Amino acid sequence: MIRNVVVGRVREGVPAEQVEAAIQALRDLTVEGVDFRLVGGRDRGLREGNAHFALTADFVSEEAYRIYDADPEHNRIRRELFAPIAESIDRIQFALPDR
Repeated sequence: MIRNVVVGRVREGVPAEQVEAAIQALRDLTVEGVDFRLVGGRDRGLREGNAHFALTADFVSEEAYRIYDADPEHNRIRRELFAPIAESIDRIQFALPDR
C-alpha cells in the first residue's frame, strides 16, 4: 500500500472557497482502473506556521499511484485549480507497513 501526502501553502489573498473548490475537485476525482481513497482539507489554524492544506491518498500499489499521477483529469486539476493558487506544494509517497 502506497500513501501519497501533499502539503501546500496558498498565495496571499486567495479566498478559502477557492482552496476548498480545488480540494473538492480531487475528492470527486475518479481514475479508471484505480481504486483509491483521498481525504484532505484546509488547515484549522490550531498552530501558527502550519501549511494551508493537506491531502492524503492511499493506493494498493506503486503502479496504481503512477496511473493516478499521470491521469489527464488529475493533471488538469493540478494545472488549472492548484497551480494558480499555490505558493508551494510538497509531496511524499511512502509504503504503509503490512498489518
